Amino acid sequence: MFDPTIYDNIKVVLEGAVYDLDLDGKIIITRRQDQVDLSSMSRTYAIEFARKIDKPSKAEINLHVHLSDLAAEILENPSAKPGCTLTIKLFTKVKNPDMECPYIEEQLGAIWDQRPQVIQLLSYEYGQQPISYHNQITLSFGRKVDESQIDDFPHLIAYAVDSLAWLDERGN
Repeated sequence: MFDPTIYDNIKVVLEGAVYDLDLDGKIIITRRQDQVDLSSMSRTYAIEFARKIDKPSKAEINLHVHLSDLAAEILENPSAKPGCTLTIKLFTKVKNPDMECPYIEEQLGAIWDQRPQVIQLLSYEYGQQPISYHNQITLSFGRKVDESQIDDFPHLIAYAVDSLAWLDERGN
């Protein structure tokens, strides 16, 4: 038997908290990914959800750990501070990026109390008149997480659900 890593412990807590909301009917899980990248020896866990199946916006909680963090933890390197990277991705559509994107950034900043960095990536299918743009909004916290932040995860997930509610209600 092995000792679970920081990544394993956080993944179990995140997954359980998101599935609890799904069981309560507050969200619907739309996709789950649990990946080991053998070329970089890293691990990624992502779970995507929406508020309701007919709502256009989705959220994804993404947990990633690099080989260097796994090795530092397993080898008990006293000078290292191992942890994982946690990001939230929100997926929605915008029709007028010049007007909507600054407003989205402002409102998400208010929901998240200005904590994460908000990065918006717009795309559309070339050759098609863009009726709307796909907007991938990444909320980056700029630091590693470990088990000491586990008590914050229910709040983090609640903020993600609040963000989805706001994106859905703003009128895509």
